[in-house]
Amino acid sequence: MSLLYLLAETAHGAEHGAGGERVFPAFDATYFPSQLFWLFITFGSLYLILSRFVLPRMSANLENRSKTIVDDLDAAARLNDQAEDARRALEVSLAKARAGARETVAKAEAEVAEEIAAETRKADAALEKKLAAAEAQIADVRAEALSNVATVATDATKAIITKLGLPGVTGDAEAAVRKAMAGNG
Repeated sequence: MSLLYLLAETAHGAEHGAGGERVFPAFDATYFPSQLFWLFITFGSLYLILSRFVLPRMSANLENRSKTIVDDLDAAARLNDQAEDARRALEVSLAKARAGARETVAKAEAEVAEEIAAETRKADAALEKKLAAAEAQIADVRAEALSNVATVATDATKAIITKLGLPGVTGDAEAAVRKAMAGNG
């Protein structure tokens, strides 16, 4: 019989004034000693099983777990220190590399500036030579042109005198051109 059935029957009997009062067996005082006996046996055996077998294994597992966690944290701290040392070494090597690169760039800039200055000096010297040669050539051309001017002016003056019909004055024309050239030049 189920527990609910017994409770329902007990309640029904009490309401209708049934003859013998039936009490729920767990609440019946006659069963208390046997209930207490089995209670001590059950909980005692449960206590022994837990204290001798289950709890030692659990505590060993917890101890192993905490040891593993501590070991892992120590390993992580060591690796973190190594990573930090590696980062510092990398920063030092990067700083050295940057300094070396700056030095190399400065040397290259100095060399390029020196080469540019040398090439500029060479170009200036070559230009000075060409300029001096051009000025000498211009002076020669000017001198030749001036000498030709006198001849051309004399010839022109003679042609004009001849056209004007004064043929005896041609000797005076050369002297007049030389005198005019000496006064302007």
